[in-house]
Amino acid sequence: MTRAHTLPAQPITARQLIAAAAKQFRTARLAYGHGTLNADDEAAWLTVHALGCPFEELPAHLELPLPLAALKRAQRLFERRITERIPAAYLTHEAWLGEHRFYVDERVIVPRSYIAELLRARLRPWLPPRYKPQTILDLCTGSGCLAIVAAHTFPISQVDGVDLSKDALAVARRNVRQHRLAERIQLKHSDLFEALHDRCYDLILSNPPYVGVSAMRALPAEFRHEPAMALEGGRDGLDLVRRLLKEVPSHLNAGGWLVMEVGHYRTRVERAFPRLPFIWAETSGGDDCVLLIQKEALLSAAPRVRPSTTAVARRRRATSP
Repeated sequence: MTRAHTLPAQPITARQLIAAAAKQFRTARLAYGHGTLNADDEAAWLTVHALGCPFEELPAHLELPLPLAALKRAQRLFERRITERIPAAYLTHEAWLGEHRFYVDERVIVPRSYIAELLRARLRPWLPPRYKPQTILDLCTGSGCLAIVAAHTFPISQVDGVDLSKDALAVARRNVRQHRLAERIQLKHSDLFEALHDRCYDLILSNPPYVGVSAMRALPAEFRHEPAMALEGGRDGLDLVRRLLKEVPSHLNAGGWLVMEVGHYRTRVERAFPRLPFIWAETSGGDDCVLLIQKEALLSAAPRVRPSTTAVARRRRATSP
């Protein structure tokens, strides 16, 4: 297979096709990070999709000649992956977080949040083993992936998923239906907390836009297929992070937790909020991606506003005999 659109002159096995495609991907210098991390896994994933079999069944197909229809489907996927730089998840309309499958298209970013890892561990050791959040909010829900993972993790919880993008919410609704969670997950169109009024939660999750303007310009072409509003977080990437940390305490119940992903911006966040005692969770991406903080810690570190001299004078007059 010398070109993505050239059919071989003789039968080819799945193993041979994956090896040839991976070589092409490396030559084309594709970027990864939307479900796979290298050329071999990307080629295998697209081949599985073309075969129409579950990924775990791929070993049984590796040495078998590929049916001509599957071969043509695979080569069309390879060609689009190379020439258009479209992430594999958008080509297959499929993404996974752990054991959970989600539908995706270019209305949402491809699910890849490290928060899902922490949810699989039920947010231990920070949440006690018997702690069961009754109400959960997923801010900037996108495809609804974290809201859905949270609902599976905590089966008695009611979950709200909020996003500013109506297009993203349409994708989230499809995923909520697919996971049969429509009775437990409510999706809301809102600019952060605006449409939630005074509603409070035991647990707030958020993977907000946090890519700075200069970093946005440097992103590989694959990432530019994702909606910019779901990635860009202002000049330094912290525009929504600042809003969240300011507004979250009013929407957490006593003892409630905020879990927020901020990319690899731990140093930047700590510099911007030196008084806040963040906990930084260890994930597969390192210990600089996901922060946790409890409501009481947020409130105790809030800046104390000194009364103005005018206000002090008024109090003195009011208490004078």
